[in-house]
Amino acid sequence: MRRVLISALATLLPAGLLAVTHAPPAGAQSYVPCANSPRFSCTTVPVPLDRSGRVPGTISLSVERRTAGPTQSPDAVIALAGGPGQAALALGAFIAEAISPALQTRDLLVFDQRGTGASDPLSCPALGSAKEIEKAHTAGELIERCALEIGPARGAFTTQESVEDIEAIRQAGGYEKLVLYGTSYGTKVALEYAERYPEHVEALVLDSTETPEGPEPFHVGTYKAMTPVLQELCSRGACAGVTRNPVADLAHLAARLRAHSLTGEAYDERGKRFKLSVTNRDLFELLLDGDLNPVIRAEMPAAVHSALSHDPAPLSRLVVLAGIHQSSASSEVDNTLFVDTSCEETQFPWLRAAPEATRAVEAEAALNALPGSAFYPFDPESGLLDQTIPLCASWPDASPAPPAQSALPDVPTLILSGGQDLRTPTENARHVASLIPDAQVEVVPYTGHSVLGSDFSGCAKSAVTAFFDGASIKACRSTATHFPPAPLAPTQLSKVTSTPGVSGAPGRTLAATLEEVLDLRRAIIEIGLNFGELPLGVRFGGLRGGSVKMTKAGAELDRLSYISGVRISGLIPTGILLKNKGSAANLSIGGSAAANGHLRISSGGHLSGVLGGQSFHVSVFAKVKVARVGASPDEWPPRPVAFPLPGLARVP
Repeated sequence: MRRVLISALATLLPAGLLAVTHAPPAGAQSYVPCANSPRFSCTTVPVPLDRSGRVPGTISLSVERRTAGPTQSPDAVIALAGGPGQAALALGAFIAEAISPALQTRDLLVFDQRGTGASDPLSCPALGSAKEIEKAHTAGELIERCALEIGPARGAFTTQESVEDIEAIRQAGGYEKLVLYGTSYGTKVALEYAERYPEHVEALVLDSTETPEGPEPFHVGTYKAMTPVLQELCSRGACAGVTRNPVADLAHLAARLRAHSLTGEAYDERGKRFKLSVTNRDLFELLLDGDLNPVIRAEMPAAVHSALSHDPAPLSRLVVLAGIHQSSASSEVDNTLFVDTSCEETQFPWLRAAPEATRAVEAEAALNALPGSAFYPFDPESGLLDQTIPLCASWPDASPAPPAQSALPDVPTLILSGGQDLRTPTENARHVASLIPDAQVEVVPYTGHSVLGSDFSGCAKSAVTAFFDGASIKACRSTATHFPPAPLAPTQLSKVTSTPGVSGAPGRTLAATLEEVLDLRRAIIEIGLNFGELPLGVRFGGLRGGSVKMTKAGAELDRLSYISGVRISGLIPTGILLKNKGSAANLSIGGSAAANGHLRISSGGHLSGVLGGQSFHVSVFAKVKVARVGASPDEWPPRPVAFPLPGLARVP
């Protein structure tokens, strides 16, 4: 029960104008140097808890500012994080870099949204206590208990109140106009501020755009985007040898999982085997995880196809690796605030005053009214996988329904969208652009959610620069992805083709060892993206056995197995693994199917050693590669990778 509730909550889980420098206006808020952010100064802005007056009290908003010059500028950029519920202050350095073209003549303002981070974080014991989660019979019971613990104040943590908080910050700072830079949920806040205070908006930069009325409760746009996202991932023959149709594969597996979960084997951090059941929800969540971690998405086509071919191990391990995550201030969302804001203002298909049982009936009727094709490659029942409706059906609303959308102002607007974003699909970006005259949309291929944080091509940053230079943005050129689809994992050594120049079983063993190294590299980058850095100290299991421990020296392999019957032990220095340079790796190769021996991987892709009594010395650059169907010739030697990687401050 506890795991189910935690999983449900985790699923719920963002033209340049010259300015004359002048002294701060009289009465402007004073700032003092921040203790932990040397380039920023800090202040707090007190605001009413509930501007309707129903609930007394105040909230202290924590605000940080970085000035463009020695004195305050007349206008400022204000950054709005995602969630709802992500604290923004921890993202200050990333934000300053991401929006730097706007900061030549404008100050930067960053603040934690009410109820998050340092701005009086909202909490309820029901969601913060493992004991309370254990006691709850259903997730709905837990959510209702949380609402009652917060009390009437739960109606004060809405987008409308956040908009008024922004206006209070603007007034306190004495700024004339704002450039609103929002990501994910932050774009919704930015759009609502622009509706309400158009006279104070200089420009909008919207990254991974939510619609003004969104999010849509059944997330139909997410399902609609799955087909083009997977087609782009597999374009230009990238999935050759893996699958002819990744979307059809996904649909077939989803249909199987509706009937029963998939039981497979996985290995823990000590290399111990355990059973793991993969459900339809797991499949859906892995796809969404790929929004923020491109390695997960790159692994999906092969993992899904393997599962359909009676090899559940790759999909099982993907679930395990996706769950290895280090909490960080740059990515964590306050669960309580997320649930509060989402339940209070999502436009659900029920009357706000209706009891839970009636809400459930009305939601089911609304779901049944939608065509089944709207949820392909899943089915209509999957419209509830996001969990917002099942959880919020038990949430007693404490605020009036959100106001109807009004006209958006005609202000310079740049909209950035990732071509592989499922959370806020490109369809959202184009819809918002249709509401703002002359809005410019930049779609970045092979990029997921939070474009400025995850675009490896530099296209998004170039668009921001052009926008603030007053120039028209140029369409992104379709470039190759930095994270191509992973190959199918062989189930036995006989399916691996010998390395050229090394015959028989030793040649197959050498090829299998290189496949293991490439698989290990993908796993380390995947976990590193989850952590925000090279995951030192982390341990994890192999695909078919054994384990890995990440140390300062590199990856310590203990009988690691990617192909049954082939096990590798030894140390691979980080430089060799991620950049193909540095100290050599010395590995012992064993296993029931392998040609036993040892292998040395030297800088520049040189391979030497003895396997099955056969000596060899070959070079990767002499077209030595993993010679099997579907292998990418660019996979070995590996492209250089260094941590931290772009995207480590992405917004949920």
